[in-house]
Amino acid sequence: MSEQVHNRLAMVRAERKVSRQTLAAAVGVHYQTIGYIERGQYNPSLDLALKVAEYFGLPVEALFSLEPFQPLTDQVYGHGRDQ
Repeated sequence: MSEQVHNRLAMVRAERKVSRQTLAAAVGVHYQTIGYIERGQYNPSLDLALKVAEYFGLPVEALFSLEPFQPLTDQVYGHGRDQ
């Protein structure tokens, strides 16, 4: 059984004002596939993950991870760290 791949795809799409349809057309998948990935219902292939990362100009590890992402506020402002 495959391990769940966590992602920040919905957040990045919203920041960049990119619709599911636009992203899907750019990477060659159906727009519903983008939704399935965002909800964690489908793990993207390596090929697809790399295409999505390239589309946004980001390293693949900025979008996808085998570990849950920390909230961005924790990463930016240091909240939640042991003092």
